Amino acid sequence: MRAHVSISVGAGPPHLLVHGDVIGRLRTARLPIDDPRVSEAHALVSLRGGQLKLLALRGRLRVDEHTLTSVALAEGMRVELAPGIVLHVGEVVLPDVVVGLVGEGLPRQPLDGVRSLVLRPRPRLEVGVVAGADAVLWGEDEHYRARLPATGEELTLALGDTFTVAGRELHLVPIRLRDASVPSTLGGAAPLHLIASYDTVQLHQSEFSCVIGGIGARIVCELIDLGGPVAWDVLASELWGADEDRVDLRPRFDMAMTRLRRRLRGAGIRDDLVVLTGTGQVELVLRAGDRVEDRL
Repeated sequence: MRAHVSISVGAGPPHLLVHGDVIGRLRTARLPIDDPRVSEAHALVSLRGGQLKLLALRGRLRVDEHTLTSVALAEGMRVELAPGIVLHVGEVVLPDVVVGLVGEGLPRQPLDGVRSLVLRPRPRLEVGVVAGADAVLWGEDEHYRARLPATGEELTLALGDTFTVAGRELHLVPIRLRDASVPSTLGGAAPLHLIASYDTVQLHQSEFSCVIGGIGARIVCELIDLGGPVAWDVLASELWGADEDRVDLRPRFDMAMTRLRRRLRGAGIRDDLVVLTGTGQVELVLRAGDRVEDRL
């Protein structure tokens, strides 16, 4: 009862991927590809408009000799990430209804793969296991489990169940697939209002809004403070320290960028707010009408 796609690299075994899964050279990628022609976080599977799409995070995708930044996945498709690196798309499953989570302060969101529930400063779901999370949820079909690190409890859950985390009631509910998808427009062309406070960044666009914390917030705040594009390694040194080795910094930086974009997509905010150019520059992209409120 979840949208998923089967993808293999060349003649390799198939991998089951869901919304939010990364393909790339990172060892933590859901589909890791150990090849220097592939970026650390090369592409992302995303549920949009009732379709599973593959989005290029760095570089481009090639399908039938066409160069693309995104492609709707279909069984039998071949997607080239780099010369000789070809993804073979197997079964694409798009059920009418998926399992979702809803609760006080948390809008209905699909539970795809492993998700961490973080309650502060505002309830949200993050991809994977996040340090300090209030709960970690995983499962498939209609059967899920929840681990509560604060108490050590582990719960077995099914569709329709209610459970409590840190005094908040949460419910496993059915969500129509089209309602679970990230809007293709990601907030459309409406102006974006950013409120930067160093530890957090509030983003408001039309009816969409979110609060970003941690490294993602620091990336945005550093770019606001610098007032223009900056080399990725200069920005990474500001985030993790100038003494860190450049080789070690790159995968950390790419993963931080991937998580930031994923967070923006999940909230319905446009994900091209922060971009990494082909020359290694990181830039905060503001459009006409966007407004920055600097509280640093």
